[in-house]
Amino acid sequence: MESKTLQFNKNEDAYRLLLSYYRRMREQIMLGGGKKQLEKIKKQNKLSARERIQYLIDKGSTFLELGLFAGYGMYEEVGGCPAGGVVAGIGYVSGRQCVIVANDMTVKAGAWFPITAKKHLRMQEIAMQNRLPIIYLVDSAGVFLPMQDEVFPDKEHFGRVFFNNARMSAMGIPQIAAVMGSCVAGGAYLPVMSDELLMVEGNGSMFLAGPYLVKAAIGEDVDAETLGGAVMHSSISGTADARFPSDEACLDHIRKLMSMLGKPADAGFMHTDARPPRKNPDEIYGLLPDDPTRPYDMQEIIERLVDDSAFVPYKPDYGKTLICGYAHIEGWAVGIVANQRMPVRTRQGEMQMGGVIYHDSADKAARFVMLCNQKKLPILFLQDVTGFMVGSRSEQAGIIKNGAKLVNAVSNSIVPKITVIVGNSFGAGNYAMCGRAYDPRFIFAWPSARIAVMGGQQAAETLLQIEVSARKKKGENITPEEEKQLLDKIAKKYAEQMTPHYAAARLWVDEIIDPADTRRYIREALHAANQAPVSQDFRTGVLQV
Repeated sequence: MESKTLQFNKNEDAYRLLLSYYRRMREQIMLGGGKKQLEKIKKQNKLSARERIQYLIDKGSTFLELGLFAGYGMYEEVGGCPAGGVVAGIGYVSGRQCVIVANDMTVKAGAWFPITAKKHLRMQEIAMQNRLPIIYLVDSAGVFLPMQDEVFPDKEHFGRVFFNNARMSAMGIPQIAAVMGSCVAGGAYLPVMSDELLMVEGNGSMFLAGPYLVKAAIGEDVDAETLGGAVMHSSISGTADARFPSDEACLDHIRKLMSMLGKPADAGFMHTDARPPRKNPDEIYGLLPDDPTRPYDMQEIIERLVDDSAFVPYKPDYGKTLICGYAHIEGWAVGIVANQRMPVRTRQGEMQMGGVIYHDSADKAARFVMLCNQKKLPILFLQDVTGFMVGSRSEQAGIIKNGAKLVNAVSNSIVPKITVIVGNSFGAGNYAMCGRAYDPRFIFAWPSARIAVMGGQQAAETLLQIEVSARKKKGENITPEEEKQLLDKIAKKYAEQMTPHYAAARLWVDEIIDPADTRRYIREALHAANQAPVSQDFRTGVLQV
């Protein structure tokens, strides 16, 4: 920008402070179980989970970590579960893009918490949706027993991981597992159900029941190596395909295996030479207001994300609170659906609020999503939405009908969808703009994201009235001072639940990313998506047209 206003500089300072806050949070999470635990595994001649991944991936390449904030602020009563006890994401091994999942043995010996299972399943889902090979670096003590009822029996619990192992094998998705530490009880099925199973001598062990349980169950005295060590499984049971003297040797072998995989299929999404935006992406920090209720021009954000800052709009004079159009990002052709946060004026002279989906916006976006499916064009959703417009005029204009049309089109979309939550993500707007429930291939949040059923002030006041009404029914009086204290308490709790790290802790989003890194994340997401050919036809079912 030629000249930066005072407000621009204020916005930029506030955003960089927010980025610094999340950077410190990241650094703490990446310590896993802490420095003492990291020192402990060094004495065992083991690499940490992050060191294993860094050694495995191609030199000079980057690892796109996903789910780093999983479990953040959860399970504090038992010491927490940083990163969900597992390091995972997308990287390149022997030139092949793949999913990598590594148990972090410094976090409760790699035990499975509820969020650990959820994160594993999400990584397998990414592998299946994009037909990416998946590598498991196993070092886990099994289910965290104090929470076994939340990990073991349900459909989306621990056992679903092995169900997915079998399904992926049948789909022809390569799975390589390396047992580099403990692999106990039901957890032993994960490597055994993978296509190839490797073990590290001395540290790797795998059995349905450990020595103590065997002694208790059948009275047999046996040591871990005899029961399930690398030598036994590679030379006696025949379960392991090969054994290696060190982590490094094992990882080197995985690289050799990956170098022999056949070429992946191609979905045929359009890709040309990438061109950087003409407008500086770093200016996004100053364009986004420090107050999330203030308006800004989403078009300016788009022009700092797309190649050459070139955007081809679709129906720019109709349904203006949703921006739709075509662009390239890192060479990949995409359709973009984004919430316009500036107030806009219709041709009839009516002012429409920014960030709100009106009946005409929903109608336009539904048609655009259908067009993208017809053209086999991936769709990028940029969310900063406060919901759908309400009121008699909106209802009479068909907001429910057109909103349902948009939700139907997004739900049935067969092309890859990628969602970036820029700011607000409230109510049904989250659904229409492809929130987690609508199966985006990847969903990212900027540090400025806020995710909730409604805005904080409205929600706090609603919850307050419910609480006050309940007390009055019990005959309890509440003073204005008590009411204010209660409102502040409710507002504080609700505000915390709206933060991106609260969402990322529960895997409602895959990762919190720096806006300046958005193009890189989208590039890798589209590269992954291009390896899964679109094999079905687009159908919407019945629409209220």
